[in-house]
Amino acid sequence: MASKRSDDARSAADMSPEKKKKEIRVWMDGCFDMVHFGHANALRQGKQFGDSLYVGVHSDEEINKHKGPPVYNEQERYKMVRAIKWVDQVVENAPYVTTLETLEEYNCDFCVHGDDITTTADGQDTYHLVKTAEKYKECKRTEGVSTTDLVGRMLLVTKTHHQQDKDEIDQASVGAISKVVSESSSGPSTKSPWTGVSQFLTTSRKIIQFAEGKDPNPGDKIIYVAGAFDLFHVGLLDFLEKVAAEGDFVIVGLHTDPTVNRYKGANFPIMNLHERVLSVLACRYVSEVVIGAPYEVTPELMDHFKVDMVCHGKTPIMPCEDGSDPYAEPKKRGKFMVIESGNPLTTEMIIERIIKHRLDFEARNKKKEEKELKIMEYLKSKENKTG
Repeated sequence: MASKRSDDARSAADMSPEKKKKEIRVWMDGCFDMVHFGHANALRQGKQFGDSLYVGVHSDEEINKHKGPPVYNEQERYKMVRAIKWVDQVVENAPYVTTLETLEEYNCDFCVHGDDITTTADGQDTYHLVKTAEKYKECKRTEGVSTTDLVGRMLLVTKTHHQQDKDEIDQASVGAISKVVSESSSGPSTKSPWTGVSQFLTTSRKIIQFAEGKDPNPGDKIIYVAGAFDLFHVGLLDFLEKVAAEGDFVIVGLHTDPTVNRYKGANFPIMNLHERVLSVLACRYVSEVVIGAPYEVTPELMDHFKVDMVCHGKTPIMPCEDGSDPYAEPKKRGKFMVIESGNPLTTEMIIERIIKHRLDFEARNKKKEEKELKIMEYLKSKENKTG
């Protein structure tokens, strides 16, 4: 009798409203080139519209046709999007124009996109089909960053106009670079609000939205890594994936902008500390971030975070300013490990890609903003007629 009652209880549980509730699937798509925290923030918001998030990523061929050459190839972009912690499924080679057939194929209820403008090569809204069918929702675009802006920063990195004495370099340099990029493409008086980018300012709320907010569980093996993690790319991703395999809770220490500048040179970092924090926090392999971590891994740092192992990649380690080894303490404790990511890609190599196709990228940026400005004029005239 007791057995029958337990069976009945299980049946009742199976029929509960929670069990019967339909899963809401959200579709988002894009190029996701130079995957950055702006992309991650859009995906974070998209996931909030439903239960699971399906993300379509366009192929290199599609992007070349409609926008111009991507910086990252399609395999790199697929892998980067898969590593964003709010993504449940990546759909490769997604069509550039979002169709109802695509939503039906993946059983998605609707499409979500940011409140900026995306068009095809002939200027058509890439979301016109799902908008007409009322299967379209919008989230807020992250102001202060775009792939166009980051490409512009890297184009300027090849020049020496902002090389300064060490004491003069500060976090405002990134904002100045962004301003030059915006004004060089269309002049200071005519800028698209999407491509013409201002300096990004991080709020505590934004960091909380990106952070897991979880402490390590008792018995977890805690791994600590530190570095610049500038232009968070697939080489860094492969490194963190290997690091995560060595433990249970990964803490990433992010060095300040002046510290990165000291060991990488006057044109670095490309992204400021706050931007780098959000890019790293969006990675599913990262549990916690130390903002403005000391360059030297000190006994106090290791004890405070109860670090079991400190890892570093195969890149050379620059000594501290006094000439000492920044990893002397974990080495002394027998808690230092060199991780081979298997991926040789570096930030400098990404910049080399930009330099190689400099004219193509400059033309792409200019063309993109011109299209956006034409659409803005059309929307404004439409509002005036209906107003």
